[in-house]
Amino acid sequence: MGTSALSNQGKAAKRFDFVIKTDEMIYAIETNFYASGGSKLNETARSYKMLSQEADTIDGFTFVWFTDGIGWKSARGNLRETFEVLDTMYSIDDMENGVIKRKLV
Repeated sequence: MGTSALSNQGKAAKRFDFVIKTDEMIYAIETNFYASGGSKLNETARSYKMLSQEADTIDGFTFVWFTDGIGWKSARGNLRETFEVLDTMYSIDDMENGVIKRKLV
């Protein structure tokens, strides 16, 4: 099996929370909710921004992030930076309003 941008340089493979596979696309999904702020949010936003950019180089693969919570209020700058490059970033409200059926499957 060949390596991809997500191969993590031979380290432990990235395990996503969920995967949706359609005839045209594999959607790798991460989910989280932050009830409070802290450095973890900034690191997560930076990490997922990089993951999104790497995923964009793989045909037939899309990274999707569902995140929410009041904790993002203190880290909105980093969240905004990720949102600007990740067009498959959604909130709980998006999910409850059918974004998976509308946009992914």
